[in-house]
Amino acid sequence: MGNLLKVLTCTELDQGPNFFLDFENAQPTDCEREVWNQVNAVLQESESILSDLQAYKGAGQEIRDAIQNPNDIHLQEKAWNSVCPLVVRLKRFYEFSLRLEKALQSLLESLTAPHIENEVNNEMANRMSLFYAEATPMLKTLSNATTSFVSDNKTLPIENTTDCLSTMASVCKVMLETPEYRSRFTSEDTLMFCMRVMVGVIILYDHVHPVGAFCKTSKMDMKGCIKVLKEQPPDSVEGLLNALRFTTKHLNDESTSKQIRTMLQ
Repeated sequence: MGNLLKVLTCTELDQGPNFFLDFENAQPTDCEREVWNQVNAVLQESESILSDLQAYKGAGQEIRDAIQNPNDIHLQEKAWNSVCPLVVRLKRFYEFSLRLEKALQSLLESLTAPHIENEVNNEMANRMSLFYAEATPMLKTLSNATTSFVSDNKTLPIENTTDCLSTMASVCKVMLETPEYRSRFTSEDTLMFCMRVMVGVIILYDHVHPVGAFCKTSKMDMKGCIKVLKEQPPDSVEGLLNALRFTTKHLNDESTSKQIRTMLQ
């Protein structure tokens, strides 16, 4: 990581950093295996979680019918039988977010090597209510986990975390904008993976860094990252652009240049 940071921050390279990370064939080393297994298990589960979320219909009609007809036992039972399985699914989604949070903190620990203590003991139902009150609960979980990681490790310079995030964004941007590197990937899914990672770490950086990702002193090349996204088919990146528009913290700060705001309009 240290050598990669040196490459990315070097000002003597005429044509920018020259590197390629083979995401499709990368394998963990023995010392990385434990964290890799933990994160991989969460990522594997995320596929079924996402499918379940996409199929989630709710029970709005059944609930409305029961409310409008409080004396109809049949409608009351129908609403109850519809809601109970949904509560189980919502609990599963929430518990997945907790595993996602722990996996991210383990990953950050392995990258920055501090000692992490994160014990949270609150009543499950209250936490679930707060979780689902967020517009983007999973993203909020990741942002909170990263912010907590920084605040819980006060002896660790915040730059250790923000440099790690900006490095990942720069790696993805360079590989997306360099035809030679793009051509090495065998799947379009890998390109989408790079774009999602780039946007995700930008959002995390913006929530963790005191002045965010959009100011002039930021180590994030926001203009370059947005340009890379805008060069892709609109249908494939609109959700990612919306994530930058609506889930970042500092986009509307006075320190954000008008050019960046215009690019995200």
